[in-house]
Amino acid sequence: MDDAIRELARDAGIANDWTDAAGRPQRVAIDTLRGVLGALGIPCTSEAEIAESGARLREAKGGARTFITATTGKVIPLPDDEAKAAAALILEDGTRRPIRLRQARGVTVLPPISEPGYHRLRVGDREITLAVAPPRCVTLDDIAPGERLYGLGVQLYALRRPNDVGVGDAGALRDFVTSAAAERADAIALSPTHSLFAADPSHYGPYSPSSRLFLNPLFADPAVVFGEARIAACGGAQDSDSAELIDWPKAGRAKYAMLRRLYDDFATRELPQPGDSLATDFQSFVREGGERLREHALFEALHRHWFGKSDPKWNWSDWPAEWRSPTAPALAEFANAEGREIQFHIFLQWITARSFAAVQQTARQAGMRIGLISDLAVGMSPGGSHAWSRQQDLLLGLSIGAPPDLLATRGQDWGLTAFSPQGLIASHFEPFLATLRAALRHAGGVRIDHAMGLARLWLLPRGASPAEGAYLAYPIDDMLRLIALESHRHRAIVIGEDLGTVEPEFRKRLSATGISGMDVLWFTRKENSFLPPEKWRRDAVAVTTTHDLPTVAGWWQGTDIARRSEIGLVPDEQAERKQRGKDRAALWRAFRKARVVAEDAPLPDDAELAADAAIAFTARSPSPLALIPIEDVLGTPEQPNLPGTIDEHPNWRRRLDRPASEILDGPHAKRRLKTLRERAR
Repeated sequence: MDDAIRELARDAGIANDWTDAAGRPQRVAIDTLRGVLGALGIPCTSEAEIAESGARLREAKGGARTFITATTGKVIPLPDDEAKAAAALILEDGTRRPIRLRQARGVTVLPPISEPGYHRLRVGDREITLAVAPPRCVTLDDIAPGERLYGLGVQLYALRRPNDVGVGDAGALRDFVTSAAAERADAIALSPTHSLFAADPSHYGPYSPSSRLFLNPLFADPAVVFGEARIAACGGAQDSDSAELIDWPKAGRAKYAMLRRLYDDFATRELPQPGDSLATDFQSFVREGGERLREHALFEALHRHWFGKSDPKWNWSDWPAEWRSPTAPALAEFANAEGREIQFHIFLQWITARSFAAVQQTARQAGMRIGLISDLAVGMSPGGSHAWSRQQDLLLGLSIGAPPDLLATRGQDWGLTAFSPQGLIASHFEPFLATLRAALRHAGGVRIDHAMGLARLWLLPRGASPAEGAYLAYPIDDMLRLIALESHRHRAIVIGEDLGTVEPEFRKRLSATGISGMDVLWFTRKENSFLPPEKWRRDAVAVTTTHDLPTVAGWWQGTDIARRSEIGLVPDEQAERKQRGKDRAALWRAFRKARVVAEDAPLPDDAELAADAAIAFTARSPSPLALIPIEDVLGTPEQPNLPGTIDEHPNWRRRLDRPASEILDGPHAKRRLKTLRERAR
């Protein structure tokens, strides 16, 4: 029976074998395959179940698809022998043209289509949607041909401005964008701004969102919609916090209290007035948001209801059965009784969306050629809005993670859920497209976290350790074409986070699609030497570090080793410090060879000198875009997030020490920004 289970797994897109980070072949255990298959809705506990499941899989694969992705200028294979049927092509703009299908090597094909878009093909009595994409995404060379740009990375929550209730917001981001544009930066890369949980601001990890379709209202700048005077008249932000670390529950209570006062005023003054411009804009937003927006707002109201009880129920799967679906009859009465609360959460999404739209507009008007680069998290919380409202989209019995590797020897369980590959195909990729469009709506680019997820994800059955997972394949051809199509429709660049154990062929696929990879200073090395800048990839964005890795100052001083040692994450601190000393010497030799420091410059203890050199070194990369985290521009030793920790380290809580409008004014920042500006030469 084991062989039959392995064959069933192959048919379902589950890899029986994989290669670990050390290059050793590994085989997935049968129990793991059973767990993954079961979570996919493919029972396999008996020979009869295996036979029935196999027949269903074969039937599903042989079925005619009514949504096909294609590339402009290339013939389009069709799923059935329809060569003799009359056919008509209706382009997205409504143009209708007769078309002749033909046979090529025994396959019915449609002649190439030159116009990208979502078109319709009518063949006999059937209609097929054709998503026809350009061969590549919009690239940096399309944005600025032959130029070498630079941008800054920032944790939005870390920015400061007066009366910000203790957490950075779109108003502070607008100040920062204006300052960065004055320094001729062309991009600002953000960590995810996805919707979290309004009822529980203590759940603040940006990579564990409730929904990737909506935004975090704590980042809203309501003055964009209502003006500062109106905000002040409604009580304004009555709590400001100058602390070094964010108190998320306190900040959340203060911000939501202010936003609720503003909503009550808006609902009393503008909403009842026919033709009022603000009310009209709000109503337009509601119409455009459709059912997904209503469901998200309903979830937020329900989450507040159940989480606020004396016996709190945070996860919707713990709610009574009749409350676990947006179509449940029991919810109609709740929705009627809580209509104002539901509308409040729609209001929050409205002002947050308008806030980010205003930031991107400011960036472009200030001369930035890209503006904001959003960050698309790899998955979402199984206890969140998307998981509750669209359960058919997701693999709720499985968790995304990573197998054991050199950085995480026990593997990783991220506690996130993912799209179902078969669900994507069955839904014409609507959930994926909605998510991609949400990420690009107010941005000039998007970074796709863990881009390998476009090809495969390491998934863990419930209760399994991170080492007891398996890779599940995703329809990468379709997804890459859809990314390219949406990139052009939004005129936005795409960056794929391709760090860690990544197959070379996958990087080639990204490059061929115009998706930039990421070259990180710490990893651009060969054995014991760091690669010179000219050896970095032309088709990757150049960065000194990321939010999950040490800053340059922290790495140079060994701050990261000390922090991890304090909480027991370093098996042998002395050995790691000895290795870091060797790595520092090797990196300094690379700096001298690249002449970003004097050829005879001695190895310094000063982390400021190291930060200067690291930025200059990274800026020499042939990449058309260097993205430098603000922590390195400022020479900050602490990193935003320390993987493997929850409360042991202040992850996602550190704030910058000066207002966003002034943060780039210090002498160290000015010196490093000058280096970055000069890379254009």
